[in-house]
Amino acid sequence: MKKLYVIGALLLVLLGIGFAASATMTVVATHAVLGEFVQAVGGDLVNVVTIIPSGFCPANYDLRPSDVAAVTHASLVVYSGFEPWMDSLLLGVGNASVKTLQVKGDWSTPDSAAAKIDAIKAALVSLLPDATDTLQANAGRYTDALTSLASSLKDKANEAGVANIPVICMQWQRSFVAWLGFDVAATYGIPANLSVKDLVALAKVGEEKEVRIVIDNLQSGIDFGAKLAREVGAVHVVLSNFPGAMPGTATVLDLFERNAGSLFSAIEPIE
Repeated sequence: MKKLYVIGALLLVLLGIGFAASATMTVVATHAVLGEFVQAVGGDLVNVVTIIPSGFCPANYDLRPSDVAAVTHASLVVYSGFEPWMDSLLLGVGNASVKTLQVKGDWSTPDSAAAKIDAIKAALVSLLPDATDTLQANAGRYTDALTSLASSLKDKANEAGVANIPVICMQWQRSFVAWLGFDVAATYGIPANLSVKDLVALAKVGEEKEVRIVIDNLQSGIDFGAKLAREVGAVHVVLSNFPGAMPGTATVLDLFERNAGSLFSAIEPIE
């Protein structure tokens, strides 16, 4: 009889574990930024599976069987829209019940990141209405952290007088650079699509505007920006738009601080 009680207790424990697992909703995020945002809002209520490893270029990523399996069991898929394989993935898994959320635009500033947090919060609330208060509280904490960091970075940018510093930057970093207050004299696209003619034209702008910093984007390649900086006689700075690709950038908040710090450091030797 005692053995039956023990077995019964074990079954109850296992059932409890099963219920707990089933109460956790699986959300697939296509890249690390969205994965972080979903985890920040969902907390313990969600199991987040991130497809693209942190710092990896989405356009060059090859899907794995485990990615397909994750979407097969997911309740929600969150993506940006620049993933070239997204439609094929959704069509191929055969999960008709999975919901999707396309979070368009960049997350390059605290303001744009906060907007994405709001969109993700709304999607999770629609799927987990009983947890609305928790989801709103989680989103609020993350948004408050973004607001606090934004204020700090803006103060440092004003103290450094960045409004008087002309720069040229890769277009995927323009939002952040302009948000900090730098004078963006020109931008350039994906380096692989640029020619020597583009380099000469940008160098001319750089000389005319007395550009002091050329700002590159790590994920798109940095050779073009390095050459341009040499042509102009400017400081070459490399930023990232994904966390985890550079030391000290485990989170999006860390990324903002690291990117801003790199720009502020570039100013010091030329003041």
